[in-house]
Order: sequence, then structure tokens, then C-alpha cells
Amino acid sequence: MPGDLILSDAHVSLSDGDRVFRLEVDKLTLQPGKAIALTGDSGSGKTLLLELLGLLRRPGQGSRYRYDGDNPTDLSGLWRAGARSADLAQLRGRLFGFVPQSGGLMPFLTVAENIALPQKLNNRVDPDWCRSLIAALRIEDVTRLYPGALSIGQRQRTAIARALAHRPGFVIADEPTAALDSDSADAVLEQLLDMSRAHNSGVILSSHDTARIARFGLSRLHLSVTTDGSEVISTPKERPC
Repeated sequence: MPGDLILSDAHVSLSDGDRVFRLEVDKLTLQPGKAIALTGDSGSGKTLLLELLGLLRRPGQGSRYRYDGDNPTDLSGLWRAGARSADLAQLRGRLFGFVPQSGGLMPFLTVAENIALPQKLNNRVDPDWCRSLIAALRIEDVTRLYPGALSIGQRQRTAIARALAHRPGFVIADEPTAALDSDSADAVLEQLLDMSRAHNSGVILSSHDTARIARFGLSRLHLSVTTDGSEVISTPKERPC
């Protein structure tokens, strides 16, 4: 059975030489089948937090990050072997599905090939599941096309199908509707949430659109930024929808 992701007493810092940006997380829990929206001003660290959660960014020393699934894992400990650790890459690919803001599709692969790629990388080849995702996301007519021939909405739907293709425990989506018009954004977000919920995948997505988040009734974490001398500190705090 899938389990929770628990990030606690965690931090990560970035520096440009004159100023330090520090993200601090007292405790954040992601649960299978549940969705959380991450909000905050530009530069507040939304993408940084998503990278931390998705094992794309090394946490600061002393940070704790664990997965409480069938095989409980100290995720923060995986970094000790280095960013290129095979165990780290394997777990990242198995546990997470990613929906970048621009879709992030491989331009030299067709829609169908892009969607099937995570299955091949994780040795979970399941053509029937790919076809089900393609049908549910209404992209049957474009499966043989390359990303360059798609509309923005079609690219985002393809990215959602790809993120769910290997049945990950969690989907991480960075501004998945930012480039879409209002109607398309609603449709894409609804499909992402419905498909993830139906297959018990947890979701954390970043967004500037608090009105849309409220309409969908998502739990909300807001990154609040304070300044202490030369250090900018960002911390997630729960906010009402």
C-alpha cells in the first residue's frame, strides 16, 4: 500500500553572494489520494519546495524526509551517496510523476511514446493503461503527433498522462495551468485531480490562481517570506481555501 511522504525540520539555502534565500519547513505531509495547492509570490520558493519534495534538490544537513509506504525509506539519507546515486534516481522515477509548467515533453517522441516512456524506464510496461489515460484525457486524435504540433492544452494533457503512466504514488505539478486560458485551465486541473484521485496518487501543485484553487476546494499551503538582515526566509503555512 502507498504511504505518506513526511518532510520535517527541513531546510535548503540558495545564495547569490550578497543575499541568502532559505526555505524552512517545520513539517509537511503528503498523503496518497489527497491534493494540496502551494501558493506564494514569485520568488517565494514554490519551485524550490517542489524540487525538494520530488528528490530533485538535496535537503540541507539535518533535514528529515521519509516515505512511510510498504518499504519505509529515509529519503533524506539517499542523498548521502550523492546526487547521481542509482537508488535515488530509481526511487525518484518510481515514486513521482512530474507535470512541468510547459509540459516538458521529449520533442523527438510522439505523444504515445512520451506517455509510455515512464513505464519503460520503470519496467512497468502496460499498453492498456496508457490507452485508458489517453482516452480519459481526450487526446486519442494526437497520439501520433510530436509535441511541436500540439496546442498548449494538448501538451499539458499529454504531460498529465505521462505523469500517471507508471502509477506513481505522487504527482508534482509546477504551475500546470499557467499558460492556459481560463476554460482550458479548469478542464486540465479537473482532469489532473480526477485521474489522480481515482488512482490514489497524491498531488501537490503550485499556482498563483487562488480563486481557481478555492473553486476546486483544494487544501492550501502559502509560502510566507520574511527578511532577516541579508537572509530571506520562506516558510509554508496553511491557509483557508
